[in-house]
Amino acid sequence: MAHYSRVHKVVVDVVEADHDQEVRFWEAATGITLRHNERFPEYHGAFLAKEGFGFLVQRLGDGRSGVHLDIHTTDLEAEVARLEGLGATRVRQVNTWWVMRDPAGLAFCVLPAASGSLDDTNAQRWD
Repeated sequence: MAHYSRVHKVVVDVVEADHDQEVRFWEAATGITLRHNERFPEYHGAFLAKEGFGFLVQRLGDGRSGVHLDIHTTDLEAEVARLEGLGATRVRQVNTWWVMRDPAGLAFCVLPAASGSLDDTNAQRWD
């Protein structure tokens, strides 16, 4: 079945001790207020462009600081399977999304897109 996907946001992952300073830095660097997410309190974020490209600062519970990409898709399982076919591996499912690793071992996430948000005008169609 055909589905859509696109890189939807970049996420700066930071350890707890650096989180507040990192939020302030990226707000100053981008000129955009990064709003606290009430549903997922470890995130502060905003959209950077009219096209809806997102930017998040994520407070880590554990792990190392870094950066990862989020891919949004209209069919989570089809997109994860497609990426596995390209050499990615599943790490773990978190809430409604998958944490994965690319062939070089770099982390990224695959999330379900909001209904009706992806189409031929803003995403890649996969048949």
